[in-house]
Amino acid sequence: MSLFSLKDKSILITGSSKGIGKSIAHQSALMGANVIISSRKLDACKTTAKEINDEIGREVAFPIACNIADDDQLKNLVDTTIDTLGSIDTVICNAATNTFMGSMLDMTIEQFDKVMHNNIRSNQLLCNLCLPDMVKKENGSIIIISSIAAIKGSSMLGAYNISKAADVMIVKNIAAEFGHKNIRANSIAPGLIKTDFAKGLWENPDILKAVLQTNPMQRIGYPDEIAGAAILLSSKAGSYINGQTIVIDGGVTAV
Repeated sequence: MSLFSLKDKSILITGSSKGIGKSIAHQSALMGANVIISSRKLDACKTTAKEINDEIGREVAFPIACNIADDDQLKNLVDTTIDTLGSIDTVICNAATNTFMGSMLDMTIEQFDKVMHNNIRSNQLLCNLCLPDMVKKENGSIIIISSIAAIKGSSMLGAYNISKAADVMIVKNIAAEFGHKNIRANSIAPGLIKTDFAKGLWENPDILKAVLQTNPMQRIGYPDEIAGAAILLSSKAGSYINGQTIVIDGGVTAV
């Protein structure tokens, strides 16, 4: 069996009805996994699950609506996933919020709090909800989709950067505490990826030009280019990777 096989693995992915999350779900299913498609809107989850199931030829994708800002919905997401799939082998915290672009001086405290709640608190809570099942079977992989915003300052995305830096530390803490239980926790830090979430950046000609000038590959990335790292971290191929951040940015942070 391939080191990258996900045969019979159970994977929960937030924000997976579109963008990076959808790509991870699709590619994981192609590698043999059963996947939970989750986002706020059930209809969108159902549509994505059907697309994946139709391609695979059997039911491997299951829709569960969840607003990550709601604690009760997060608990229901985990409970329903375990009821549906039997366990959680990998949880991927992909859903995120960015409420404001501009100077931190112009950002309201309510906007700041929402970013911190959704991008840090919700991820920590979701991990905590999944960990008992992983500890019980002494196996599991936790992945948080961070960003190169975690390692680069920004004059426009200050709060988002702060939250993504905290996500990097969440996985390091989990790796340190639960590594002896064969539980691995890692983050993926994408650069600018062509998704609806980042449309405000790549559709802006001035921002796109500035990004391309600092990118050795002179292009932005695509969701499938993030999915490959998620498969690595979910599979036997990544079984000794723990507490790390994999940067996928075309070389932007290397120069």
